[in-house]
Amino acid sequence: MNLNSNRWKALIVDDEAESLRLLGYIFKDDFELSFAQNGLIALEKAKQIQPDVIILDIVMLEMDGFEVCKRLKSVKETAKIPVIFITGAADVNTEKKAFEMGGAEFITKPINPTLVKTRVNNVLKVHNQKKAWEMEIRKKTRELREVQKAAVSMLGIAGHVNDGSMNKHIWRMAHYSALLAMEAGWAKKDIQYMKLAASMHDTGKIGISDNILKKPGKLNEEEQRFMQAHTQIGYDILSQSQTPLFKMAAEIALYHHERWNGTGYPTGISGEEIPESARIVAITDVFDALTVKRPYKEEWTSDRSFEEIKKMSGTYFDPRLVDLFLSIKPKILQGMEKYGRL
Repeated sequence: MNLNSNRWKALIVDDEAESLRLLGYIFKDDFELSFAQNGLIALEKAKQIQPDVIILDIVMLEMDGFEVCKRLKSVKETAKIPVIFITGAADVNTEKKAFEMGGAEFITKPINPTLVKTRVNNVLKVHNQKKAWEMEIRKKTRELREVQKAAVSMLGIAGHVNDGSMNKHIWRMAHYSALLAMEAGWAKKDIQYMKLAASMHDTGKIGISDNILKKPGKLNEEEQRFMQAHTQIGYDILSQSQTPLFKMAAEIALYHHERWNGTGYPTGISGEEIPESARIVAITDVFDALTVKRPYKEEWTSDRSFEEIKKMSGTYFDPRLVDLFLSIKPKILQGMEKYGRL
């Protein structure tokens, strides 16, 4: 729609001058009109003026209406503009093809002014209603994503609220996890899930006593058993949802303390039995823990931390993922700088 004139824009395409004049007369009071007498000019004008509707003759020299429509639908800028076919060569097969090509309406010559105006207006009403619905859906989707991110953030923070580490560790290691997933060849959508899911890896710590979480020294055997329960607690919380994001988050929460050689917890599985999501988080969680000060240890340098991860390759961690992690060291250091240290 032209915002200055508040009128819809229509592009009329026909190689017959008389048809152009007639259609122009019919729509002169309703639309801001543009005309094209061949397919190439039509394609150029469609991109340039972005009409609200295209009224397109099928039988034209050089390039017929079907080819014009095909090219319009193949270009992002014009793909969603409704196309109304007009033809004097009407038969069932032609009409069928018109709709298969993406036509919104099919009108036969000779042109009935009242009928053609009604059909064009109906097409625009439907098209504009569809656009309004799409805008509303996009708006609601954005709102849902914001709610989801807020919920994820709260679950991530909940797992660390008692041990004092809070936001920075959560989002640093989540960022590292997404980088490693990308390097491992994950699909874009799964990488996005990883960044959110990894932040919830320690959600289960909400069920662990402050005395254990904040103990400055080594945990005794009984305390270790209580601490290890955070994996199952986290899984029980996160597995309440069956969405792909929370399925991944539950998987990570349960298995991120498993070891490549089978000496981890809670199940003692080994190698590729451990979900790759958890194998990734196992590396990034330990790496970030090494680089910050905790009640039971001093802060390590990044170089020393990378070296320690390398030493644990093949025992604690998947050796392939360790190699990939070491290969993206510059990106990890950038992330460390971006999210800061505790």
